[in-house]
Amino acid sequence: MPDDSDPEANLEQWKSAMQEEHAEAIANPDPDESHQIEGVAQVTYRVTFDYDADEDVLDRASAEEVDDLTDPELLSCACGVRGMTPEEAREHMAAAVEQK
Repeated sequence: MPDDSDPEANLEQWKSAMQEEHAEAIANPDPDESHQIEGVAQVTYRVTFDYDADEDVLDRASAEEVDDLTDPELLSCACGVRGMTPEEAREHMAAAVEQK
């Protein structure tokens, strides 16, 4: 049972266990699962509106993309492994391919 008198040590122990579990899931993908890397990217748009005084509403007049689409820094796999760097995602996929 953990020593509740040292919350900092408990936190470090928990983080270490989670990191080990994460590394294990990356290096040893479940062969029964489907593996495809995915990520979420956000693109910024500048949106302008016209005001329709008769209806008292704002109508979208235009939308202009102001940032280039970039690859996300953290990736996930369809099998459920989350929060991987691109390097970890490549390691995970290479291990999944080797299992076939």
